[in-house]
Amino acid sequence: MVGFAKMGWRSSDSSKTGDDMNKMGILSFETAKIMSRLLCLYKSLSESEISNLKTEMNSRGVSYLNSKDEGFLLSLACAERLEDLDKAAAAVSRLGHKCTDFGLNRFDLVYTDLKLGIIDFGKLEYGSKDIEKRVFKMEKLINATSGLYAALESLAELEVSERKMKQWTERKGSGRLQKVNLDVFHQKLEQQRKQVRQFRENSLWNQTFDKSVGHMARIVCIIYARICIVFGPYIPILPSLSLRNMRSSQQKEILKVQPENCLIEPIREQIISRSGPIHTTSKPTLVRFYSRKSIFFLCEDEGFGVDKLAKNNRVFHAAGPLTVGGAGLALRYANVITLVEKYSNPSESVDLSSRENLYQMLPVNLKKTVGSKLSKNLKCMDEDESLAEGWRDALKQIMEWLAPMAHNTINWQLERNLEKTKFDIKPSVLLLQTLHFSDKEKTEAAIADILVGLSCICKCENRQWSES
Repeated sequence: MVGFAKMGWRSSDSSKTGDDMNKMGILSFETAKIMSRLLCLYKSLSESEISNLKTEMNSRGVSYLNSKDEGFLLSLACAERLEDLDKAAAAVSRLGHKCTDFGLNRFDLVYTDLKLGIIDFGKLEYGSKDIEKRVFKMEKLINATSGLYAALESLAELEVSERKMKQWTERKGSGRLQKVNLDVFHQKLEQQRKQVRQFRENSLWNQTFDKSVGHMARIVCIIYARICIVFGPYIPILPSLSLRNMRSSQQKEILKVQPENCLIEPIREQIISRSGPIHTTSKPTLVRFYSRKSIFFLCEDEGFGVDKLAKNNRVFHAAGPLTVGGAGLALRYANVITLVEKYSNPSESVDLSSRENLYQMLPVNLKKTVGSKLSKNLKCMDEDESLAEGWRDALKQIMEWLAPMAHNTINWQLERNLEKTKFDIKPSVLLLQTLHFSDKEKTEAAIADILVGLSCICKCENRQWSES
């Protein structure tokens, strides 16, 4: 096993060597994205964030649409965090191939040892003074690299403008006024180049591979150890930590869920899956934790290794056919809900085109349900206009717990789609907070109710909204 002392994590204390010339350069932007992803994970495991997660699990939307089984939800949360960490570790391992330090060059072996429980977890203390300093330094490097990225984009635009101005001057000639403008522009261009040089000096661009990968490698291990602390009591096969090497504050678990409620438990090296109250006919092997002999989060027909992990989205594909995500409708339903939220504002006009676009977003079965309910309710409203006030209250109550689920669904998608360009370090949304694992029948019933409610309110307020 490769120890911490051999992994280049003390390189900052050593004198400059030849590998100091091996700067990251253009790969600094990719490295900054990996760092930001790791710090997202790190911050998501703080005591306050875990407490927020427990609160979210008990919220009306999650408990009603997804599951009331905290063990099931915790297993999903743990699986998704581990999957994100595996992908980040794969990226760190690839960058490690450019390092001169052997431990960093073969970080895949170190990560394997970590998952086998060989590395002493007592040395991986989450939130310690040393780790917080390292995190702060990584944040500064990310911010500087993000600044460099923006400065280079601005510089590129200015250089394009410079070429165009030169071409225009060559054709038209240079008068006194044009000469003054060119001088001002060249001064601005030089200031921008100076800013780029400053950002390069202070960002990952000027860092060596060994130092940058060393920071990330240690944080990967810290995050994995923290996952074991937080979720270990409920996921029995995670490596156990030696409590005598940890602070008393770290020994106190925030979540209070019985371990036997876990989604997965190992029996004779086989995997048994236990779902929450939402029944599913999907393969139980899609979301599970392998025993320590099969340390990775993979199906039986796949090999092991860090690179394999980066290609899989096991938690996402674990949603059964009776869930909104399993039916491929999560993002569509989230967009419908947010539009209803927008149109429910009295100051918002709802024209025929907007209504038609919203209606066309619904699948056939939901169109029929909405049409049937709407027909009955509009007839009742002709006889009793006070029903509109009841629908207004009902719509408000449903949207209080349904709208956050929709916004989380959209944010989850945005976070993944923008991952290639963002340098954000705030904790990301988990799938259990979205509509992905929501019961399809319950979700569609709630959507039908808010659409009918919106129609009745619009009719009462004489806004343009009538039955198809």
